[in-house]
Amino acid sequence: MTQFTELGLAEPVLKAITAEGYTTPTPIQAQAIPVLLKGQDVVGIAQTGTGKTAAFVLPLLSLLATKPSRPAPRTARVLILAPTRELAAQIADSVRAYGSHMRPSVAVVVGGVKPGAQIKAMSRGVDFLIATPGRLLDHMDTKAISLADTTAVVLDEADQMMDLGFMPAIRKVMAAVPMKRQTLLFSATMPKPIRALADDFLRDPVEIAVTPESRPVERIEQAVYMIKGNAKPAFLSELLSADDMDRAIVFTRTKHGADKVVKHLANDGLYAEAIHGNKSQNQRIRALDAFKSGKAPILVATDIAARGIDVDGVSHVINFDMPNISESYVHRIGRTARAGKTGIAISLVGNDERAYLRDIEKLTGKSIARLDPPAGTALDLSQPEEEGPHKQQRNGGRSRPGGGGGGRGHARSGGGGGGKPRAHGHGGKPNSGGGNGGRKQGGKPGGQRSGNGGGATPAAARSRGSWSPASS
Repeated sequence: MTQFTELGLAEPVLKAITAEGYTTPTPIQAQAIPVLLKGQDVVGIAQTGTGKTAAFVLPLLSLLATKPSRPAPRTARVLILAPTRELAAQIADSVRAYGSHMRPSVAVVVGGVKPGAQIKAMSRGVDFLIATPGRLLDHMDTKAISLADTTAVVLDEADQMMDLGFMPAIRKVMAAVPMKRQTLLFSATMPKPIRALADDFLRDPVEIAVTPESRPVERIEQAVYMIKGNAKPAFLSELLSADDMDRAIVFTRTKHGADKVVKHLANDGLYAEAIHGNKSQNQRIRALDAFKSGKAPILVATDIAARGIDVDGVSHVINFDMPNISESYVHRIGRTARAGKTGIAISLVGNDERAYLRDIEKLTGKSIARLDPPAGTALDLSQPEEEGPHKQQRNGGRSRPGGGGGGRGHARSGGGGGGKPRAHGHGGKPNSGGGNGGRKQGGKPGGQRSGNGGGATPAAARSRGSWSPASS
């Protein structure tokens, strides 16, 4: 088995990895790091939670270690673009953690906060500039930052970054970077139309795919309830009240839907926090910190805002609304079963979402087990289907992203929550023994930890029908 010491990483980086307690890289890291150290362009495709961030942070730090020069004022040596503020902050944590013996200068440039501190940080010149596209363009327009000396560009969560809504901003940013550069794209999924757009930015890239494209992590037990739309809120409260529900993320399709879910949960005595683009950066940080610490056991999120949420011990992901973009399903359920643990993914499918479910099963190549919802709430599958929300986006391409990016033209959303947790049993739900585990600050390579036995295994599912994990 390959060890980090065999990959050619610089000594200061290896010291930091050892201090974090890691010895063995994940497959994406083992394959990508040697290629990146040679200065080649890379498209890296790996399931979420497999260590994509460390796969590019570690070699980029090593390359900087071999060229210890100070950046000129108002320039950046490495640019990392991310779709959300949360993901940008997580990447910065990783750079600082694995650069602890090098102390690289790092600036995080995102929307939702005042620009003054960002301008001051960039004025000295930085080794790593981690940014969302809109706010970065704002600073470029005011000459607060120049990319003329940038030698490497990373597009993280590349499928999201290449979404049509981000393309104009990305093209403007890439036009300001020298042609002689290293360009890296890392993502959980890379559909063919998005790859075609990405090819504009790559020079003879090495493609590294360590898992089948758009396949969920095998350690996630998946289940579906075909349920009437008006029965979803009460059933969601019931699911979240179960004793085995350690920590859950609930996904909604819209900010309005998220607000309604949070209010409903509060009325049922369930404490939830929401994370949306409409909230200020400080509000989002507080909500995420409450979720990480366990103070808020439930986080309600939309797809864009959830990018970059990396919290150990998420036992359940619940799709209150099904995503109209099939690839988003893979990203959503990848919030659980991280760092070698197992997890449960539950989807509540209304009559207007049946086509979305078919699209997801076609994409993943797997039929998801159906469980029986409470009496009187099941869909009558003999009835005609209703047309789903945003069907034109499902058929005609990916929807324009909103919220989370910070800066130009991005829609935003909000939410909050109150109340306190309660417990109350119900049969027929997937059951996880998950365990919260401590959050390792600063990100993680995601490989095997020395002296760590890994996560707990979930118990077999209880079922109103005959479903068991093995049958899925």
